[in-house]
Formats: sequence, structure tokens, C-alpha cells
Amino acid sequence: MNLYDLKLFQQNMMKKKAPETNDKSKNILINNDKFAVVEAYKIARSNLMFAVSAKNNKFVVFTSYNKGEGKSTSITNMAISVSKMGVKVLLIDADMRKPNIHNLLKLKNDIGLSELLGKFRTPEEVIKKDLLPNLDVITAGTIPPNPSELLGSQQLEIVFKRFSEEYDFVLIDSPPIGIVTDALMLKDQVAGYVLIVREKHTTHNDIAKMLSSLELAEADALGFMKIGCVQKDKKYYNRYYNRYRYGY
Repeated sequence: MNLYDLKLFQQNMMKKKAPETNDKSKNILINNDKFAVVEAYKIARSNLMFAVSAKNNKFVVFTSYNKGEGKSTSITNMAISVSKMGVKVLLIDADMRKPNIHNLLKLKNDIGLSELLGKFRTPEEVIKKDLLPNLDVITAGTIPPNPSELLGSQQLEIVFKRFSEEYDFVLIDSPPIGIVTDALMLKDQVAGYVLIVREKHTTHNDIAKMLSSLELAEADALGFMKIGCVQKDKKYYNRYYNRYRYGY
């Protein structure tokens, strides 16, 4: 085995031994993202702005029916997209059962929303300022034994009132609506809900159940965001935007 073959062999062995990583941050919008994905979020952003403008309320909840349908990634990218308009945005991880936004943004989650609603910390202590220009973040914090009660508490009303004075938009990631009712505890504080559906994952029955749950709670669905779409033909490129689609 010559020196070249030995070096190549060593490189291949290092590749095999390298541990597999599940870097959830790889799906977050950055400057070199595909044009189609960035443009799709811009369209979703515009539709969301129109939907919220009629509500006189700057708080929006993102939810899905099941876990693993991409709601945390979608809301994080939407928050980034909205902040690029030059308006002040607060992104809140209210999924205090299985938080994920801190993983996506590579943030510490030692304190967050649960500490704030439990009156253990102040907003100044839990808000991560200027993660990106015009974008602040509150992670979920320690997983509490009573997330539903915290989301329905008077303390939430107090802190939301403050946030409404400091931010132009507040986007809230909540647990899947088909698993727990946490998301519906926010209905009186928000303009409405954006429902995340994933291609070949979310069923028509799931969608019907989501809409039924919102109707029973007298909450408003602002629209659907469909993700995981596959580009089938180049002539439909502008229509399907490769991966993302948004509609009422």
C-alpha cells in the first residue's frame, strides 16, 4: 500500500467512525437558502400579515395535529422572515412539554417561559435579545408539571399585555392540538392559529379534527401552511415553491 492509498484509507475510516448528528438547525433560513424556499416564506408572511391586520391583535399561535409535522421549524423561519421586514418580533416556545426552538436556534433552555409564568423570573431575565436583528426569543424553559394551567393563568395575560406594547408581532409555538389542549388555552389572547400540515403525513381526518377543535373552542384558524411539498415539474416551480405552500 503506497502513501496515497494509505492516506485515502485513513480518510475513509474517519468518515465511517464519525458519529451521526441530527442537527435540527440545518432547516433554519440563512442567507444562502434556496430562492424557492425563501420566496415561499415571503408569500406566507404576506398572507399572515393580511390575516392578522383584520384582527387588531399581534399574537399568532402555530400548531399542528401530530408531532413531527414541522411546526417549530415553520414558526422559527416565519419569525426570521417577518423580522427581516424591519419590525420587532418576539418568538415564544410555549410547547413546555417537548420544546424544540432552543435546539433549532442552538440556545440554552435553562430558563424560559415556564419560569416567567411561574413568577420565578422576570421578562428581562428570560428574553434572549437580538438573536437576529429585530428578533427576540423566549425558550420554553424547565418542563413544568402543569403547562396547561400556566398557559391559562392570569400571569400569562399580564406578560402578554407587556409584550403587545414592546413588539409588533409575537409568534407562539404550541404543542400539537391533536395530542393535548395546551394550544387552545391561548385562544382568548391571540388573533388566531396557523395550522401546519405536512405532505404525505397529515391526513384529511387530522385536518378535520383540528378545525373541529378550534370551532368548539370558538377560536379562529388564520390559515394552513403546507410543508414537505415535492417539486414534480419545473413548470410548476413557481406554484409549489419546492417545499412550502401557504393558503387560507
